[in-house]
Amino acid sequence: MSKEIVLDIETIGDIHEFDKLEVTVVSIYEYEIDKYTSFEKHELGQLWPILEKAERIIGFNSEHFDMPILNKYYAGDLMSIPHLDILKIVKETSGRRYKLNDLAKATLQIEKSADGLQAIAWFKEGKIDEIKKYCEQDVKVTKELYEYGKKNKMIYFPTLTGEIQPIGVDFDMPVAFTNARGQVIGSNINLTLPL
Repeated sequence: MSKEIVLDIETIGDIHEFDKLEVTVVSIYEYEIDKYTSFEKHELGQLWPILEKAERIIGFNSEHFDMPILNKYYAGDLMSIPHLDILKIVKETSGRRYKLNDLAKATLQIEKSADGLQAIAWFKEGKIDEIKKYCEQDVKVTKELYEYGKKNKMIYFPTLTGEIQPIGVDFDMPVAFTNARGQVIGSNINLTLPL
């Protein structure tokens, strides 16, 4: 049984002040127990042991957004955990960045349920359960895109003219792992806390 985890976060703050962005919700899917779970900022302590045991964390734009933001709250270094960023692989293969929603629509004929601006509005209205539902839906979309790409070695993107084109991808688990910094590491034992 795989110990991979699919992850997404929602934040509040000005995107132009990246260092000041704060986590509102983190949602994950654990393959090992086939379960979606969401954590609010004050519950992050419950998330860390799960991530520390992961064989690999899977996300979308997670290398440059989710993981660096989460790392601010963690005593160790989440960036050292083996990692697969779908957007990074798509960009390396195609030379372009695509939105998760565009790839999901072209590949799976599914869409995200909302967007980050709606999540911010829900936060201001105190509707944390709505943020959790939205974030878990993003995790589900990311998971399904990952599974499709892993099985078929390709996903699809829409061109500017509306045509659907393939992008070759390889989401298989490598023998040597790469963390969120792109560094090759030797095992899946995640010793992230400073000694």
